[in-house]
Amino acid sequence: MNTDAVLEILAAACLVVGSLMSLAAAIGMLRFPDLLSRMHAATKPQVFGLFLLLIGLGLQLRSWAAVPVLILAWLFQLLTVPVSAHMVGRAGYRTKHLRRDTLSIDELDEVVRKAAEEENLPMPEEPGSVDADAAEGLDTAAAEAELAAEAAARADRRQDADGAAPGR
Repeated sequence: MNTDAVLEILAAACLVVGSLMSLAAAIGMLRFPDLLSRMHAATKPQVFGLFLLLIGLGLQLRSWAAVPVLILAWLFQLLTVPVSAHMVGRAGYRTKHLRRDTLSIDELDEVVRKAAEEENLPMPEEPGSVDADAAEGLDTAAAEAELAAEAAARADRRQDADGAAPGR
């Protein structure tokens, strides 16, 4: 077996495994029950899948000119995914889009309570949850999103109570 055949097999294996990892990330986004699980599925296997796809592409192209572009794509992925996952997780926590029964340790609960005490905001009823007034004090955007979601839910309940429109 020559070097070209080995490189072709390695490239094919990296492309297939990378594609399967990205597929697993997509399925996890659809199937997992809560925000934190979905956030995990969107970051970990997707980043590793992209890494394998880029390695497979580099092996397939066999061009040193493509290596800096592939490395740049990988670096942008590594820089943006943790930041976006952190922001999504933080917003989800503040707007109560998580399942407490799936958490083993809630490290952010103490931080939220201290911030509420410092700002003289009412203490949340449920550990880590923030009502609309407290959310406005801590994060205006999260409070506005929560109020908009509540208004949309009320509109949906009114529409359901009035009956579905003909043709639906």
